[in-house]
Amino acid sequence: MNNSMNNATLEVVNPFDLKPIGEVKLVDWPTIDAWLNTASQLHKTRANWLPMHQRIAILKKTAQLMQGRFDELAFQIANEGGKPLMDAKVEVTRAIDGVELCIKELGHLTGTEIPMDLTAAGAGRMAFTTREPIGPVVAVSAFNHPLNLIVHQVGPAIATGCPVLVKPASATPLSCQAFVNMLYEAGLPQEWCRVAPCKSDVAEQMVTDPRVAFFSFIGSGAVGWRLKSKLAPGTRCALEHGGVAPVIVDDCADLEAMIPALVKGGFYHSGQVCVSVQRVYVPEDMATALAQAIADKASKLKVGNAILADTECGPLVNPNEVKRVEQWVNEAVAGGAQVLCGGQKLGETSYAPTVLLNPPLDAKVSTQEVFGPVVCVYGTESLSDAIAQANSLPVAFQAAVFTQKLKVALRCVREIDATAVMVNDHTAFRVDWMPFAGRRQSGYGVGGIGHTMHDMTQEKMAVIKL
Repeated sequence: MNNSMNNATLEVVNPFDLKPIGEVKLVDWPTIDAWLNTASQLHKTRANWLPMHQRIAILKKTAQLMQGRFDELAFQIANEGGKPLMDAKVEVTRAIDGVELCIKELGHLTGTEIPMDLTAAGAGRMAFTTREPIGPVVAVSAFNHPLNLIVHQVGPAIATGCPVLVKPASATPLSCQAFVNMLYEAGLPQEWCRVAPCKSDVAEQMVTDPRVAFFSFIGSGAVGWRLKSKLAPGTRCALEHGGVAPVIVDDCADLEAMIPALVKGGFYHSGQVCVSVQRVYVPEDMATALAQAIADKASKLKVGNAILADTECGPLVNPNEVKRVEQWVNEAVAGGAQVLCGGQKLGETSYAPTVLLNPPLDAKVSTQEVFGPVVCVYGTESLSDAIAQANSLPVAFQAAVFTQKLKVALRCVREIDATAVMVNDHTAFRVDWMPFAGRRQSGYGVGGIGHTMHDMTQEKMAVIKL
């Protein structure tokens, strides 16, 4: 069974052929309890804090180690996570850059002077703030970027001086282990970062423990919101969930130029990205042609084992996800959607890149995050209609508009309910220093390495009477 838990171990498999590639030991609650106690004591005893120059040296050495093991890390991402090797190499590059970004961002974690003599009551005083680590961090991560997401959650904790426990996704723990082991090799004492693969009940006990100062979560909204509701008083958190990313196409858009971007945004990692292109709204008289153009390119994508150099779309993370995507597409087709390409399983572990034209607006592919290789195209009566449909769901993350008209672009930026609107680019665009967040049910707080580092620190003010 894929990623089956056997006694105290978790078997890791290649998601394409389901062959075992490794295993990790599951951590029990007594062990995590001891780790949390150690983390709490590390934070409480300020003499234990790692000086900034030491943290910087550790991160610099870690980035060097990652660069030296570039190909090994990329293969591991492809082998355990099913991300095509060509894309896994990009992820490793981003992860290395992310570690270096943690170092750069430390220079921006500064306090401010607070004016005291604005009234007579404050006269004769000076005040300033500093930033200090918030305390023990617990991070729960996702499978789709098994190295870079860990860097985004663990790197800021190490940089800011917070002890951290990280639970990787059960499908992809090996990349997390590799990164943390490199931190150790670079000089980080083990008590400052622990890898905690564990069962869900143990994970919940860890997350909700009162010794946790900050909880970082990347994963499903149902799980994230439930865990947030159970956090101990005082625990801060950041949640990154999914979206059902909308794209609006204006009647003057350059159709030929946008097709590669839409295909990339829709089928990168087989659609298993929280901001994958999913809903494309097009003027009615252009919808069929645009959908067919996407389908023509998508149908040529090579689907296969992610570890092969020429694979463009890998498997879904497990066979159950393939079955779910199949059910959702079949439901849409039964409701009147036209299949322009794909629409079928390619064995137990893969699903063909699929383009649907005008699926029902109440179908699951229209209202929920597919998290699979499915792009839906809808004919719309007007720009207002397109914006209304884009804003119709309780989730809101990144969105996009394709147009040659500045007025249309600015209107979409203003009126689409999203945390970011890409103009003439796909919804999945991201660089690791930009703010990255979901609104409403899509998340809580702001991601991006600099923003996360800010959240993992807190201000302290000194008021000095002169």
